[in-house]
Amino acid sequence: MMELDYLWRTGVPSQEMEVDGLSSEVFDGMGPDDLMSHGSTLSLTPLIPCTTSPPRRSLPQSIPLRSRNETKATQAPSIPNPFPELCSPSNSPVLIGSLAGKSNPSDKDRHVVQVYGEDTLGRSLSVLSGATARDVCQMLVQTAHCSDQESWALIELHPSLGLERCLEDHERVVDIQSSWPVDGSTKLLFRKNYAKYEFFKKAKLFFPENMISDSADVTKGVTSSELVQTLLQSGTCPEIQGFLNVRELGRKAWKRVYYFLRRSGLYCSTKGSSKEPRHLHYVADLADLNIYTVTNSRKLYTAPSEHTFCVKSCSDRTRSQDMKLLSAESEQSRTCWITAFRLFKYGKQLQCNYQLSQSSVRQQVSPRDAKVRETEDSLVAMDFTGKSGGRVIQNPKEAESAEQEEGQAWRKREALRFSLPSTPQGSRPSSVHQTQPWFHGGVSRCEAQRLIEEQGQVDGMFLIRESQQHAQCFVLSLCYRLKTKHYLLIPYEETDRKYYTMDDGETVFIDLLQLVEFHQINRGILPARLKHPCVRVAL
Repeated sequence: MMELDYLWRTGVPSQEMEVDGLSSEVFDGMGPDDLMSHGSTLSLTPLIPCTTSPPRRSLPQSIPLRSRNETKATQAPSIPNPFPELCSPSNSPVLIGSLAGKSNPSDKDRHVVQVYGEDTLGRSLSVLSGATARDVCQMLVQTAHCSDQESWALIELHPSLGLERCLEDHERVVDIQSSWPVDGSTKLLFRKNYAKYEFFKKAKLFFPENMISDSADVTKGVTSSELVQTLLQSGTCPEIQGFLNVRELGRKAWKRVYYFLRRSGLYCSTKGSSKEPRHLHYVADLADLNIYTVTNSRKLYTAPSEHTFCVKSCSDRTRSQDMKLLSAESEQSRTCWITAFRLFKYGKQLQCNYQLSQSSVRQQVSPRDAKVRETEDSLVAMDFTGKSGGRVIQNPKEAESAEQEEGQAWRKREALRFSLPSTPQGSRPSSVHQTQPWFHGGVSRCEAQRLIEEQGQVDGMFLIRESQQHAQCFVLSLCYRLKTKHYLLIPYEETDRKYYTMDDGETVFIDLLQLVEFHQINRGILPARLKHPCVRVAL
């Protein structure tokens, strides 16, 4: 028991002190030790000065001794704390970090995560055991000084097996690493993935009608695209069906089998494309599986096509015996299977991840850019040549002709702007494109296509590289409808000035930067405007 000094005084009427459970006679002859050892609770009232004489002995009352400084401090007016968030409790000036480590996580809760960039250099991060892929990406965006925070992702890569998978934003990184082989070459990559939530925006591109099961269209009079959009809003998708080439266990041969992907799991038909229950064979439960894309599948697994993916158990170590390899007939088919698998497995969680990513993007976008993004899909062609005001051009051919005329007028204005006397190379340096994130130097055609495929294959993703076949020329690689198209940028000389063109001189540009800026606003001869630069980040 804590020792206290008490001051015993007399001269206080007995009725001024109330003792729960004790009468006044009990206190007669009791000392401080007897009183402290008693189990009762005392309710004390302030002392009242005695005015009677002579004083008589009354009930003893105990008061803790206080110093004068402490008494004065209690009477002084309280000064509000200007930094309450730095203190714990609100009236205490003690910082949280100085409190015996109560608020700081212990060393057992922290883990070291190694993440690699596309330059093969890695960075070690100290993260909590509950850190998600979104948390790690935000840390890397800040440490690598990335220009934007949009569409970054962590990729789980198994180089020896040719497997890779984009981690979902809510997955815990430490739990993922704990399932890897101890002596394996598995690692995490930090790069862009524009297609992570693209199916919420363009569902029709990701779910072709021939792959949607007939049993999914339970509502009559509703088209498949409307059905898919309705299901996506509820966090799910329709049943998917189609032929896939599967590799038999322990064999190198591939067999063509009809598969069904449902909420209850993955099934295959033992008789053609029959859906009868007696012909359906249960393959696996989606909750226990992860789905990976396979790179270089023709060389590693003698696959019939490069559009190969595999399903593997989440708990087992990654071995070739634990994988079920599946090969689709096209990239659109493989994308549909992988997207449906993600929706069936994670459901509403994917929609929450998408909404959270959109909210973070809106916070970093200026109001002017946000307004442009909202209205860019609703722009229409206008004709202001008449006296009565502008009119909407509804004829597509007339709108295309007006776009070409506007491009020609823009080209003449820019050429006049840079026609002042200067060096033969023009007012801008010819090497201005080398500092841009979309320029990738002398990478090959196959390498450029691989980079675009790795970062999502969404419409408008692009990069510019040096041509390997034509000297002093460049190539614009653009993704459109899951395919990569390549456009040759040819140097063009006019009146002793050097320009670049890709339409035989109809539209010319001072340098590659001007070409990119123009096609980010105008489609021109391209199938889509330039939207997403294919970038590489050094950690």
